[in-house]
Amino acid sequence: MSPQLKNNALVLLGAMVGGTLGYFIFFWIAGQGFYGLAIPAGLTGLGAGTARTGSKAIPVVCGVLGLLLGIFTEWRFAPFLADDSLGYFLSHLHQLRPITWIMILVGSAVAFWIPFRRLLPAAEGGKNG
Repeated sequence: MSPQLKNNALVLLGAMVGGTLGYFIFFWIAGQGFYGLAIPAGLTGLGAGTARTGSKAIPVVCGVLGLLLGIFTEWRFAPFLADDSLGYFLSHLHQLRPITWIMILVGSAVAFWIPFRRLLPAAEGGKNG
C-alpha cells in the first residue's frame, strides 16, 4: 500500500470515528437541553485531522460527509411531523429553520477546513512537482 493511500485511509477512518462520536455526543447534549448540530460534522473534521494527506480531494470528501451527517442527524433528531421518512425530509430540506442550516454549514466547513489545513506539501505527499 502506498504511503499516500495509507494516509488517505487514515484520514477517512478518523473522519468516520469522529463523525460517529459527534453523532452520539449531539444526542447526549440535546438530552441536556442544548442544540449543537455543528458537533457531528465538526468532529468529523477533527477526526480527519488526526492524520495528514497530500490529496486535495480528501478535505472536500470530509466536508461533504459532514454535510450529509448534519442532515442525517437533524432528521433523526427532529423529523417532520407530516411524514417522518428520510425521503420526505430530504424533499423538504428548504423548510428547515435558518439556525439549523447555519449549524449544519458551520459543521461542514469545519469538516472541510481541518483536513485542508493539514494537507502535506506536494513534495511530502509523494507527488512530483
